[in-house]
Parts: sequence; structure tokens; C-alpha cells
Amino acid sequence: MTPLFAIDAPWGAIVALKTIIVLSIIPAGALILGYVFLLKMMSHMQSRLGPMDPGGFHGWFQLIGDGIKFIQKEDIIPAEADRRVFAAAPVVVLISTFLLYIVVPAGPRLVVADLDTGVFYALAVSSLSVIGILMAGWGSANKYALLGALRAAAQLIAYELPLVLAVVGVVIQAGTMSLQGIVHAQADGEIFGFGAFGNPFVLTQFVGLGLFLIASQAELAQVPFDMPVAESELVTGYITEYSGLRFLLFFIGEFASAGAFAALAATLFLGGWWFPGLDVDADYMNVVGPLVVFGKMMVVAFVIFWVRFTFPRFREDQLQTLAWKFLIPISLVNILATGVLKVVF
Repeated sequence: MTPLFAIDAPWGAIVALKTIIVLSIIPAGALILGYVFLLKMMSHMQSRLGPMDPGGFHGWFQLIGDGIKFIQKEDIIPAEADRRVFAAAPVVVLISTFLLYIVVPAGPRLVVADLDTGVFYALAVSSLSVIGILMAGWGSANKYALLGALRAAAQLIAYELPLVLAVVGVVIQAGTMSLQGIVHAQADGEIFGFGAFGNPFVLTQFVGLGLFLIASQAELAQVPFDMPVAESELVTGYITEYSGLRFLLFFIGEFASAGAFAALAATLFLGGWWFPGLDVDADYMNVVGPLVVFGKMMVVAFVIFWVRFTFPRFREDQLQTLAWKFLIPISLVNILATGVLKVVF
């Protein structure tokens, strides 16, 4: 195991430090994305004046005030609910988000676990949140919550396939499943013999990037794929019976997961913590790298939330049709084309 920042410390201390860092990233990421996109970008797009007032300068206190409000609210558990399952559901959702951040690199040595099968691991743990959603639906003893949870499970099954297949093209090009290896493959790559700017896979895998973003939107259950929490049909779906801090945990999990998927897309398709013109092996990348990957993550997150605030909700049949009749065939064609070009060139 390569020590973080080359610190020579006991194994247990390094693990504890990495755990604390990842745990701090989750609420920080949710706070940043919630503030920038939910309360500012959407407010400007929809001419909402309310979030611009609290706290003086540009309404900076709005999100903090909302957090304090949720913490102060009474934690209500329905009388007929399965109390243990009901209480554990939001924790399971947060754990899945925590596991996803573990393999996302932010520099040459800034990664909690540089796994040889990092892509496989990331895609596997990204689907664990649906277990927490099913627990929330079942444990609530509410028919609307259960319907929302079952919709989420069906949606996951449909869109997990295009999500995985969209990444296969990247793995074929890079020749590795390590996320660090994929970053280095883009930094050291060439396009038709020209390597001054490396080979960011967005140039050759733009179809895969589009598929990945669409499938990620569905995995996050965000508009236009928000059928599991369709207010006009299911109240608020699987979170109908949640209040106070437990509801806030679901909110944090949603936005932290959006940040994780954006960071993963930035790593797979935009070069991750590397930037053209910078030495990928230099020690200063451990300082510059986090800034680079954060900037790329915010760009991808902007696209994700722009779609969320723009498009109307799909019907359930439209949602399934898009996945099975369009996204999966397109992803298979993309894999075939990538394999042929890999052999030819």
C-alpha cells in the first residue's frame, strides 16, 4: 500500500486517516453541489428569488439553514413500520456512496485504494444504494413507499446494463480496469500519432460518455428518471415516511452520489486529475490534482443538474423503452466499434 502523501505511519493510522477523509468528502460534496446547483443555478434558471436572500451575500445561509431545520425536526417512525429496517435504510444508502469514493483518484498518490479492478468495484458498489431504497420502502409499511422502492429496483436493473457497457469501451482503450491506469492511459496516449494533449477518452468515447451520463441520471433517480419519487403519483416514494435527520441523510446521499458519479465520469472520460501540459508523474500533482478533478467534476455535475432542471419526467414505459431498445443496443455497437478500431490501430 502506497502511503498517503508518502507518510510513513502504521497501517491502522493510514486506514483511519483515509476513512476520515472520505467521510468528510460526502457531506462536503453534498453541501457544495446542493449550494451551487440546487440553490443557485436552478434559482437563476427558474427566476426563484427566495434562495438569494437568507444570509446576505447571494443567500449563502440558505442551505445551512435548511440543514439546521431538518436536524431540529422530530424523528417520526410509523407505528406499523419495521423499526430496524426503517432506521438502517438511509445509512445503507450513505455506505454505498462512501464505498464509491474509495477508488476515485485525486492525484498520483491521492487514492484510498488503487485497485486493479477499480472500474469493476466502482460499478458494483454503485448499485448497492438500491438495497437501502428497498429497505426504506419495505420498512415504512406504506404502499406508496413500497411502490417507489420497487420502481427504483426495476429502474436499476434496466440502467445498470448501459452504465456498465458504456465503460467497457474505456477499458478496451486503456487496457486496464484500474482507475489510476485509465488516467495514465489518457495522459500518455496519442491521437493519430499526436500526443501533445494526450488522449482524453471523451474524444474517442463520446458515445460512451453520453450513455454513462444518461444511465447515471437514472441511477440517481433524478429528473427525467425520478419515477421512484414521483410526487404526483407516490407522494415522495420511498422517503414518504421519513422526516428530520433521516430525510436529510437521504438528501446527502443523493447529492454525494451525484458528485461521485461526476467524479467517476471525469476520471474515465476527461483524464481525471491529469491536465494537458502537466507532468503526470510530478509530485506537485498531489496538490494540483484534487483541484483539477474537482473542476472537471463540477463541469459534469453541471450537465447532470441542468438536465434535472430542464426535462419533464418520463412515464414508466418510456423509461424502460429508452434503456432496453435504445441505450443497450447503442452501447453494444460502441463496444464493437471500439474493439475493431483497437485492433486496426
